[in-house]
Amino acid sequence: MTIIPAIDIIEGKCVRLTKGDYSQKTIYNEDPLEVALQFEDAGLKRLHLVDLDGAKEGDVKNWKVLEKIASKTKLEIDFSGGISSQKNLEITFESGAAYAAVGSIAVKDELTFTGWLLAFGPERFIIGADVKDEIIVIKGWTETTTLTVSELISTYKTKGVKQFFCTDVNKDGLLQGPSLSLYKKIMNEHPSIDLIASGGVSTIKELEELREAGCHGAIIGKAIYENRISLSDLKKFI
Repeated sequence: MTIIPAIDIIEGKCVRLTKGDYSQKTIYNEDPLEVALQFEDAGLKRLHLVDLDGAKEGDVKNWKVLEKIASKTKLEIDFSGGISSQKNLEITFESGAAYAAVGSIAVKDELTFTGWLLAFGPERFIIGADVKDEIIVIKGWTETTTLTVSELISTYKTKGVKQFFCTDVNKDGLLQGPSLSLYKKIMNEHPSIDLIASGGVSTIKELEELREAGCHGAIIGKAIYENRISLSDLKKFI
C-alpha cells in the first residue's frame, strides 16, 4: 500500500482543517516545501497537495506552491482544488503535477471532464470522491449532490480512470479512525480500481487494516502533523 502524505494549502501555508470547516484551521508550517522535503527525506514517494483556496473559489490559486515543490523534490504529486477549466488543468500539469485530482468537475460536468480524459489520458487523473453518508459532496465540501460514491466510480472506471480517493468528511481531521466499512464496501463493488483511503487515520494499526481491506493507498495528514504517526513508523510501508 502506498503512503501518500497530505499538504493542504491556504494562502501559501501548510494547514489542516477539521471536518472541512475553513473556520477551524490550524497552521502547521509557513513553508510547505520544508514539509515536502521532510517527507522525501523519509523515503516517501508521493504527495497529495490540496489548494484549499482553489477548492473554495473554484479556480486554482496556489499553483506556485506546486511549482516550487515539484521543482525542488522528486515527489510524485497529485494536485487538487479548483481545477474547473482546461486552463486550470494546463496550469496544474505545467506546474509539475503528475496527476490532477478532481472532484467537482467530474460530478457536475461529465462531458467536459470526459474530454479531458481523452485529451490528456485517464492515467493522469485521480477522481476524489468526498462523501457524507456515501453521498458525494463537492466545492470544498460546501455543496451536497444526489450522487452516490459507487455511482461516481462506475461512471468513470469505464472511461479508463483507475485511481480514486475517497474521503469521509465526517471523519476527516478528527483522528478517530478511517471509514473502514465504507472502503470494504467500495472494494467489494469495484475490485478493479486503485482505491486510496483518506481521512481519519491516526495509527499504524489502522493503516494495516486499510491494507488488509484492499486499499491501494492511504492519504495521511493530521496524524503526521500531530505526531500520532512518525515518519519513521511509515517505513514498513515503503
